[in-house]
Amino acid sequence: MELQTILAQVKKTFTELDCTGGGVIINKHGQTVLEEYFGVQGQQEGAKKVGPHTLFHLASVRKSYVGFAVAYVIYHNYIVSIDDKLSDYLGNREIFGDVSIRHLLTHTHGLRWQNEKIIKEYKAGCDWAYRDINVDLLAEVIIKVTGKTISEIVDEQVFQTLSLTETNWFSEKNEQHIEIIHNDSPFWYESDVCDGSKMNMYSSLMELAKWGQLHLDKGKLNGKQIISEEIIQLSTTIQSPISKPKHSPTNGFFWLIQPQQRKGVTEISPLLPKGSFQLLGYTSVALLVIPEENIVAVRGFNSFGSPEGFDYIKDIHDFGSTVYQSIG
Repeated sequence: MELQTILAQVKKTFTELDCTGGGVIINKHGQTVLEEYFGVQGQQEGAKKVGPHTLFHLASVRKSYVGFAVAYVIYHNYIVSIDDKLSDYLGNREIFGDVSIRHLLTHTHGLRWQNEKIIKEYKAGCDWAYRDINVDLLAEVIIKVTGKTISEIVDEQVFQTLSLTETNWFSEKNEQHIEIIHNDSPFWYESDVCDGSKMNMYSSLMELAKWGQLHLDKGKLNGKQIISEEIIQLSTTIQSPISKPKHSPTNGFFWLIQPQQRKGVTEISPLLPKGSFQLLGYTSVALLVIPEENIVAVRGFNSFGSPEGFDYIKDIHDFGSTVYQSIG
């Protein structure tokens, strides 16, 4: 295994981002073959070194948990079908039109926030655009049909089941939380609301890798089925409508999925085999699963977006390609 090649690629990204710390974990066949941390948790003098219990801001990687909550709700028939109309659950507002649960999960819904109002960008299913309004709307649906929030479902079904103690939505930070490096940017990653709808989710890389491993193992932990395989399958197989443009990304329940035919630009390296799935966050935290090679790859940084001139698509492609070519 060329593990040092992977570490070198991750450290190269570390030097190119505006960040102070990072880390990487690689699992192969359920065994951790690489685990490294570097840098410190913030800019202040005497900042703690990054380590196994450092909590990284997940940004959009949190959507793997939101997607799980939706899959759980569908599996237990709180939602009849992924193709149910949004208006079936949130009222027949004209703006919703033909938007379905499927459209919300695959970024093909055509809705966005503008001045605290919902507007339509395009007809549902006919394009792809990354807008966080889909999480807001799904959170409304979930609490309406179950009486529980996203975070309550995830806590009961995932955190408690997997004994995850370092992953959650946080209203207050402690010494384990890494500082997010930004230049007068809005503090979008902080919120007093911890219902699972906001962007205030953090995790250690160890627990994020454990979450990825659960998906690779189709809901099994130590050979025991602890989460229904059907829930994992819903989340990590292609759910995008066939009407979407062929060049646009392909999604499961938020996860980006590698299709048979690679077309257009997506965050997943074109070298990765069919069925690989991945999420990337604005902080450059990434979770990649390559089922064909029994690989789970996690990396973490504390950047706020990308500095000028940084090609994040090329970078995340290089991460996936390097992992695959080094230990695949």
